[in-house]
Amino acid sequence: MEARLLYPQVFVSDQVQRKLLNSVDDCVDEALCGIVRSHGALALLRGHRVVLRSDLGSLKGKVALLSGGGSGHEPAHAGYIGVGMLSGAVAGGVFASPPPASILAAILSLWQGGAAGVLLVVKNYTGDRLNFGLAAEQARSQGVPVDMVIVADDCAFNQPSKAGRRGLCGTVFVHKLAGAMAEEGLPLETIVSRVNEAAKDIGTLGVSLSPCSVPGCLPSFQLPPGEMELGLGIHGEPGIKRSKVAPADKVVKTMIDHMSDPSSLSHLAIKSGDPVVLCVNNLGALSCLEMAVVTKAAISCLEDRAIIVTRVMSGSFMTSLEMAGMSLSIMKADQEILRLFDSKTTAPAWPNLSCEPVSGRKWTVEPPQLIAPHEITHRPGPLSDVMQKALQAVCEALLQLQEELNMLDRAAGDGDCGNTHACAAKATQEWLQGRKLPGCPGQLMTALASLVQEKMGGSSGALYSIFLTAAALPLLGQDDIAAWATAVHAGTEAMKRYGGAEPGDRTMLDALCPAVEELQRLSSSPPTGAMAILQAAVERAQAGADSTRSLSAKAGRASYIASGHLTQPDPGAVAVAAILKAVFEALGGGCS
Repeated sequence: MEARLLYPQVFVSDQVQRKLLNSVDDCVDEALCGIVRSHGALALLRGHRVVLRSDLGSLKGKVALLSGGGSGHEPAHAGYIGVGMLSGAVAGGVFASPPPASILAAILSLWQGGAAGVLLVVKNYTGDRLNFGLAAEQARSQGVPVDMVIVADDCAFNQPSKAGRRGLCGTVFVHKLAGAMAEEGLPLETIVSRVNEAAKDIGTLGVSLSPCSVPGCLPSFQLPPGEMELGLGIHGEPGIKRSKVAPADKVVKTMIDHMSDPSSLSHLAIKSGDPVVLCVNNLGALSCLEMAVVTKAAISCLEDRAIIVTRVMSGSFMTSLEMAGMSLSIMKADQEILRLFDSKTTAPAWPNLSCEPVSGRKWTVEPPQLIAPHEITHRPGPLSDVMQKALQAVCEALLQLQEELNMLDRAAGDGDCGNTHACAAKATQEWLQGRKLPGCPGQLMTALASLVQEKMGGSSGALYSIFLTAAALPLLGQDDIAAWATAVHAGTEAMKRYGGAEPGDRTMLDALCPAVEELQRLSSSPPTGAMAILQAAVERAQAGADSTRSLSAKAGRASYIASGHLTQPDPGAVAVAAILKAVFEALGGGCS
């Protein structure tokens, strides 16, 4: 512990970590109650911090497994109680060994339930060895066949002290192997012998980016910002090295290099061609995203050494309260070890793993061969030229409005609405060069939807693409004005359905919906009246855009801005009005 003096602690009250508890004194008992109440196959031994299988009668004639230790390592150990794993677990206070009286009560409960013997699985910490050992001796004196396996899988120290290597997350492997053998009815001495052999081929090493703190206490140690500690114990005991936080790949490589270094007396002897089981254990506070990155790095690092990764566990298996860190446990696994590892268990904390080997498995699939609709060449038709003229006009209008739209959008924070529309306009102009548009309006809408989706980006790109995609279907094989009315209605309804906004929410819909309502008159209008309807639609769009000055934003990024700060029209609505006006003018109209 002297190494800790190199990193002075500042003892101030606000360093005590906040935890979502009712009481520091009662947190262990309440946690055990929560675990038992949420899992029907578990029961609490009254008067003790002991969790047992609720079906002790099913142990008759089989060896029972008992483990435990200090609390704060959840889901260890109660989470591993179930058919094919532990029969019971004894909890101490947070990071404190359980008392011998509770261990003995658990042993006797299992024995009286009909077990043929009791195996104690104990992590190599002095308190656990003493208390479990005392309880074992007391149980033997009462005629109970009991034995103890000590798990010491820590690979941190090159020259371990007399106390030996610490017991870490590799203990969970032992729970699984011993539990599978017990479920098969193997005798106590056979299980002990085989587990002791298997434990020699298990190694664990941890790394932490932060300390943890026992409820009501200061952090267990101080770790300067930007540093990490390699080789620490699950209670915050000192590690072997501090260094700057490095990328996940480098950290994992450093860990596996150290674990397999033959010059260390604690190393795990693994070599090319060895099959292994890998456990990536969250020490408490790493995000699932970080854990997935570390898992990928660990698999790759082992495979780079031509080590065969047969199974992978990734998650929280033996934690250290809220410590931000992880440990890697590696177990050499022949076919018999894998058979036991793969055997079924009902333990709630054991993951639902595949029996498919990890290394050598094809883990990617090829995407479907698709050609973007805007890359497909279609046959031109009578409407191709007029649609091209309208598109060109829309692009020019949006480019001219770029700075105005940006200015209007700055009120909502990012100020890029003009840039986004200009990006789509430029991409469309480039796409139009040397190209004849398809004669089918539906095909054009589909192509534009694909182009906008790929080039425009942002929520505007998604909304325009949704509109165009939905509008395309009524126009496939149709080019009459009634079909156009149906198309713009379908596109608008799709935008409302997926975007979640409605007219009055201060969005582009405030310009689009009044215009589309006007355009529905095309369904019953003679062709000669189409331009008048289109002009009315443009005017209603412009009025709708202007009305957004006085509306409170209820959708999009602007909805997070106080309405008093939004005095200009919505940029999306202004853009829609400009698009409709450009189309109208390209078709030969003129707005008053």
